[in-house]
Amino acid sequence: MTRRLDYNQVAPNGAKALGGVYGYVTQSGLPGALVDLVYLRVSQINNCAYCLDMHTRELLKRGVKTEKLALVQAWAEGGSLFSEAERAALAWAESVTRVAETGVPDSAYTAAREVFDEKQLVDLTIAISLMNSYNRMAISFRNPPQAVAEG
Repeated sequence: MTRRLDYNQVAPNGAKALGGVYGYVTQSGLPGALVDLVYLRVSQINNCAYCLDMHTRELLKRGVKTEKLALVQAWAEGGSLFSEAERAALAWAESVTRVAETGVPDSAYTAAREVFDEKQLVDLTIAISLMNSYNRMAISFRNPPQAVAEG
């Protein structure tokens, strides 16, 4: 896979704007590991190798066990490996990421609101939206995963 262009250099102000949203999410009060799990799940849905590699590495640095990471894609069957908040966040992330298919139904909203307050749910949705944007940038311009560079 050949990188098409470096969007950070071509449009630094746009990249900086996305970075500002990322900074907001990191300061939002949502647990970092929960956000990284959501980022990983969104990246799995979108098949973004660059982001899959990055967020797997981040979660490993946070001490998340490999067994848990291996089951993120099948979190609903992961039982007690995933907390109630993680399960709710991953379900919401799937519905929001697949918005064209799901329409994000009332049942998904109600389930998420049982776990998250209004601000948390808005912040979580901002994080999901941001990762969908980053996935589209990385896939469109063929950002190579770190694992490939190290390979």
